[in-house]
Amino acid sequence: MSSMTLEMPAPRLAWPAWREHGLAIGVAIALHAGLAYVLLHLAHQAPLPTPLATVLTTELISLPAPVVQPPAPVVAEPAVAPPAEAPVEVPAPEQADLAFKRAEQAREEQALRLQRERQQRRAEAQRQERLAREEAARQAQLEAQQLAEARRLEAERVAAANAAAAAARAEAQAASRQYLPIAKQAPDYPAKALERKIEGECTVAYTVNAAGRVEDPQVVGNCHPFFVKPSLAAARTFRYQPRVVNGQAVAVANVKNTFSYRIE
Repeated sequence: MSSMTLEMPAPRLAWPAWREHGLAIGVAIALHAGLAYVLLHLAHQAPLPTPLATVLTTELISLPAPVVQPPAPVVAEPAVAPPAEAPVEVPAPEQADLAFKRAEQAREEQALRLQRERQQRRAEAQRQERLAREEAARQAQLEAQQLAEARRLEAERVAAANAAAAAARAEAQAASRQYLPIAKQAPDYPAKALERKIEGECTVAYTVNAAGRVEDPQVVGNCHPFFVKPSLAAARTFRYQPRVVNGQAVAVANVKNTFSYRIE
C-alpha cells in the first residue's frame, strides 16, 4: 500500500479574506476529499506496484465571489381560450324550414297544454256538479225522511185523537143511553099566565127508576106559581131508557129538566 503525503501551504490570507473566499475553499477541500476517497478505494481493489515517492503539491486558488443574479421576473403566460366552435352555416331554406318546424312544434305544445287545461277544468266542473247533485239528493232524501216522520207522527196523533174522541163519544153515548128520554110532552101554558102575559122558566128534579119512569118530581129554584102544576104534570109523563149496570137496570136520581114558557 502506497502512502501519499499532502503538503498544505500555510494560508496567506487573513481572516477577513478567508471569509470572503469561503465558497472557493470549500470547493477545493471537497475535491481533495473526493480524490482521496477514490484513491483509497482503488487501492483496496487491486494491488499497486510500489510507487515512487511522489510529492503532491497543491495550491489554493482564490476564486472571485459568485455574483448572485436577481431572479428573472416570472411572466404569466396569457390564458389561451379554447377555440370556439365554428357556427354551422345552414342554408337559408333549411333555416326557414327549421324555424317553421319549431314554430309548429311550439303551437302543437301550446295546443296540447290548452287542451289538457280544458280537460282538467271540465273534469273539475263535472266533479263539482256531481258533488252538488249528491248533496242535493242527500238533502232531498233527508227532507223526505223528515216529512215522512212528521206525517207518521201526525197520523199517530190524529189516530190517537180520533180514538180518544171516539171513546169519549162512545162514553157519552153510553151515558146518554142510560136515561135517554124516549117520550117527552110539553106542558100546557097556564091560562092565567097567558092572560096576564107572564113568561118564565121552571126546573123540575126527579128520579128515573129502573123501569124508566119518573118518580117524585120536585120544583127546584125560582118558579112562578102559575108554572109549578103544569111542569110537575108534564114531568110525570116522561119516559126514559133505564140505566143498565152489569146487565141490570138501576134508578138514576137527581135528573133535572127545565121547562120554558114563552108567548109567541
